[in-house]
Amino acid sequence: MSQPQAAVGAPVPRVDARLKVTGRTKYAGDNNPDGVVHAVIVDSHVGRGRITGIDARPAEAQTGVVKVISHLNAPKLPPREGTLPPGKPLRPFQDDRVQFFGQPVAVVVATTLEVAQHAASLVKVSYDVQPPSTDISAANPADNPETYARGDADTALETADVKLDLAYRMARNHHNPMELASPVAHWEGDKLTLWEKTQWVGGTVATMASEFGMPPGRIRVISPAVGGGFGSGGRTHVHTSIAALAAREVKRPVKLVLTRRQMYFGVGSRPAYEYALRLGSDRRGRLTASTHDVRAETSRYETHSEAVLEPGRMLYSTPNVRQVYRHVPLDVNSPWFMRGPGYSSGTYCVETAMDELAHKLGVDPIELRLRNEPADDESTRLPFSTRRLRECYREGAREFGWHRRNPKPRSTRDGDWLIGMGMAAGVYDTARSAAQASVRLDADGTALVQSATTDMGPGTATSMTQVAADALGLSMRQVTFRLGDSLMPTAPGHHGSRTMASVRSAVQDGCDKLRKQAITLAVKDEESPLYGVDPTEVVVRGGRLYVKDQPTRGETYQLLLARNDRTHLEALGSYAGAPESERFAFHAYAATFAEVAVDARLGLVRVRRMVGVYDAARIINPRLADSQAIGAMTGGIGQALLEHTVTDHRDGRIVNANLADYLVPTHADMPDMKAIYIEGEDLEADPIGVKGLGEVVIVGVAPAIVNAVFNATGRRIRELPITPEALL
Repeated sequence: MSQPQAAVGAPVPRVDARLKVTGRTKYAGDNNPDGVVHAVIVDSHVGRGRITGIDARPAEAQTGVVKVISHLNAPKLPPREGTLPPGKPLRPFQDDRVQFFGQPVAVVVATTLEVAQHAASLVKVSYDVQPPSTDISAANPADNPETYARGDADTALETADVKLDLAYRMARNHHNPMELASPVAHWEGDKLTLWEKTQWVGGTVATMASEFGMPPGRIRVISPAVGGGFGSGGRTHVHTSIAALAAREVKRPVKLVLTRRQMYFGVGSRPAYEYALRLGSDRRGRLTASTHDVRAETSRYETHSEAVLEPGRMLYSTPNVRQVYRHVPLDVNSPWFMRGPGYSSGTYCVETAMDELAHKLGVDPIELRLRNEPADDESTRLPFSTRRLRECYREGAREFGWHRRNPKPRSTRDGDWLIGMGMAAGVYDTARSAAQASVRLDADGTALVQSATTDMGPGTATSMTQVAADALGLSMRQVTFRLGDSLMPTAPGHHGSRTMASVRSAVQDGCDKLRKQAITLAVKDEESPLYGVDPTEVVVRGGRLYVKDQPTRGETYQLLLARNDRTHLEALGSYAGAPESERFAFHAYAATFAEVAVDARLGLVRVRRMVGVYDAARIINPRLADSQAIGAMTGGIGQALLEHTVTDHRDGRIVNANLADYLVPTHADMPDMKAIYIEGEDLEADPIGVKGLGEVVIVGVAPAIVNAVFNATGRRIRELPITPEALL
């Protein structure tokens, strides 16, 4: 018998909302173990070269300085293998090489933060400087491109009725979460405890074990709250290794907080891209061929790749496709996955090209997309588990008022403002990974659920509490969900929109097992009102077990456990993750609609309103979902109009490594925004029917804005972000 659903699907507030708004949530840097000292990184002021000398004497002479560590006195670490991304990861102070501007070259440990900061400014580093290569347009790609092909795209393009030959550029973007990276490392003998800002406690354990050549069982990572991540906490960066190394060297707990400036060099970024795209179609707009030639920046020491080509393979029916992905090694910090990684960048190019094709053919942009809807995933030859993109278009067009759009560019004005509407589709992979969750029901009728997952903002603790409450037949007040500790049952990384499908499936499994334990105990207990009842006929609600057709026949968990002298019941839930061989293609989908106003004289762009419609299958909490969607639309405004890294190619310095010069959207930039979710579930994807929401909500936002700018101005801008000077 399925359980009554009281919490799942309801827009309940976050269980930790009061803690967060009152400042009582404890983040990594808020931990202060006894004897803690402070570490400040000294970073390189050259973009490439060798360190020829380090004079730490002025720093070491300062009262309160405990130690200055560099490659001159750091211990040698064991070799590391099997890293991701492939290559040779940056490690703390193992040689004299400088591979990018801002690379850590020393660390100062002192009794106070102020002393450590001052002492770090006194460390003098000399270099044998070599000219860095930081310009993707001027650098040569590596010799091993990634390729994909079906059909004969080049021949089909030659014979196509309609052809487009387009070139796009996308600037590097930075994660910029509110919480700075702030590990606190504490050794007790040969055991390491690490309070860390991470999206994957298990991944940090594995990295530290590999870094220091020690068993994972001697490492504990604690991260119950993450103050934003956008992907930056998805890997363990070198500053965490530095904190742990320093703590081991000085034999005291060490806290290391990166500055905002250091975040631009230290936690990765969405890579810059150059994307050449050619489309061919017949006169009705049915795609016949496409070629995609991508140049993507990566570091020289690691090879970072993203699924930037995936949308061009499967979003539309195209019989002939050729794709080439070329890595361009540069003297930069390794890129890392940022919200909607790969898909967001690739969809920008594909969706603006589709808008351009629609305009050239005189076809409505939605109609063009409908004419190219695929019957299955042509890149894998698998049927879609679900694909409700048509419904997304229909609902979005109705809600947004798409019928009022004038297809003629520069035809709608509001005083000095040119008004335009645009739309774009979005897609993201449905990721699922193995997960576990422990469940304990105590004799007082309350439950504790635990899993080593984390929460960087989507409300993991809230949604998991909802699931557990319904599965156990309790109110949410009677359930506590704890997370973010590597001693808890294992969970995958909190990225790639996999947490809901993976961890929630494990929570559901564990709670179902425990509820069935209680029911079995009751129906076998001669003193129970449920004695002899078919277990499948028993449900639980409000902490009370009863026969579904006889609500008065039943008893509470408390009475059942007390009579049987049980202090608690417990179970371990698990989810195996995606099978090795998939039978379906799993994706979440989006359709984003945007209206912009462009100042005809100044070129300023303002987004007036946006509507996002999502096929993400089952929605556990609409309020949390809205938070994700609105946040992603805001991030997409930044991607389209504001965010870009300015690099001085003479030395590799990021010129705008601060929140004054690297512009991100603020409240003043946020328009009226609405999110709509297409009803349905995807039980082929996972036992609970979800597809993940956190990534897909940003995919398609930037091209919707760019397409609206064209409708407003008649100007095709193929470089992100769109700056006012590009429209003048």
